[in-house]
Amino acid sequence: MADIVSLLLPFFGLILIGYIAAKATKQPAEALGWLNTFIIYAALPALFFKLVSRTPIEELTRVDFIVTDIAATYAVFILLFVIGRIVRGNSLADCTIQSFAGAYGNIGYMGPGLTLLALGEGAAVPVALIICFENALHFIVAPALMAAAGDDKRSTSQLVADIVRKVALHPFILSTAAGFSVAVLHIDQPPAFQRLVDYLAQAAAPCALFAMGVTLALRPLKRIPAEISYIVPAKLILHPIAVFIALTAVGGFEPVWIQAAVLLASLPTATNVFVIGQQYGVWQERASATILITTVFSVVTVSLWLIVIRSGLLPLQLFP
Repeated sequence: MADIVSLLLPFFGLILIGYIAAKATKQPAEALGWLNTFIIYAALPALFFKLVSRTPIEELTRVDFIVTDIAATYAVFILLFVIGRIVRGNSLADCTIQSFAGAYGNIGYMGPGLTLLALGEGAAVPVALIICFENALHFIVAPALMAAAGDDKRSTSQLVADIVRKVALHPFILSTAAGFSVAVLHIDQPPAFQRLVDYLAQAAAPCALFAMGVTLALRPLKRIPAEISYIVPAKLILHPIAVFIALTAVGGFEPVWIQAAVLLASLPTATNVFVIGQQYGVWQERASATILITTVFSVVTVSLWLIVIRSGLLPLQLFP
């Protein structure tokens, strides 16, 4: 237990420091702009490039792993969508944001720092692959469903062009692709360049967690959605269980890859869910509340998942 506390204290402590700093200084949301720019366009891309470029190419081509992980994630997404649409009678647009709230974890900001800290460098590749491909698919699914709901007024051609551009030019995608190219071509990186990448990568987790704390403080809890009763357990409990069952059912993956995927799936709702809701004017306050509530509860649930993983209680094979 002391080992788990030593892992989580600096992790959630940075979020708390960011939260307190935002409350104490009372700076506007715009003040966070350049820090977010640094995180998204420099620090995290450097981390992903570092992880991928220094990995043997055979580990980077595990299509079976990423397909299985995404299938489990979208199984949760579809389940929540059906509940929202059929059981609660919500609109297509509302169901989209609700489903993302239960299946889109904060893997970009929280994932690399926690997973690498808990599982070591062996988790680097699955972390990079999941973050890259899940984000890319989310960037496609969200506008496509919003267009189907009638909340996206762009023409079909313009929508497709914008989606392709957003996916292809996103810093996470570009940095991962660059790292993949370096690994495939066995390009020797100059020591000075490697040091620059290392410096930026080291800043990724602290800056991202601090910024997340600030973001939570700037979005006070105004409205608790009724859907929170099933979104929270879906995100923090069902999602990691679904990922674990899917990966062990397919089999053939290193234990650390399964553990990394489960840990990423256990993370709270991504702040991007609020951004998507804000972009389309749908479920904004409730998305903000969901992010805050899942983050608070994740202090307990992520701790429990770490205990299960690090104590060896997570079976490596469910199916003979």
